Amino acid sequence: MAEQTSKTREPSQPSKPSPSSKPSQSGKPSQPSEPSLSADEIEAEIIAKRAHLASTIDELALRAQPREIARRQTESAKARFVNATHTPQGDLRMERIGAIAAAASAVFVVLAILHRRYHRG
Repeated sequence: MAEQTSKTREPSQPSKPSPSSKPSQSGKPSQPSEPSLSADEIEAEIIAKRAHLASTIDELALRAQPREIARRQTESAKARFVNATHTPQGDLRMERIGAIAAAASAVFVVLAILHRRYHRG
């Protein structure tokens, strides 16, 4: 359980070993010089960690929902389209718009030819 709580540590609290927890000459870690926490403080810390873990799990569950994934993909596709068809100043890039229109027309013509070919008889 100690491994899991160290993984959910806040980024603002880097995990650095305290200087007092360095191994002594015998190879065993010495006792920390900090005063030990009371039972109420430990319980409050556990409650805070549980609440943080619960909110993290809820956020991950939301991110994994298919509707949310589709929404993010749609936003990403819209942003890519706008970046491809507009300059940083917001003007249309006519050469790219023309290329997209030509490609779409070519695909439409090919599909129409294939449709006629296979549905004629």
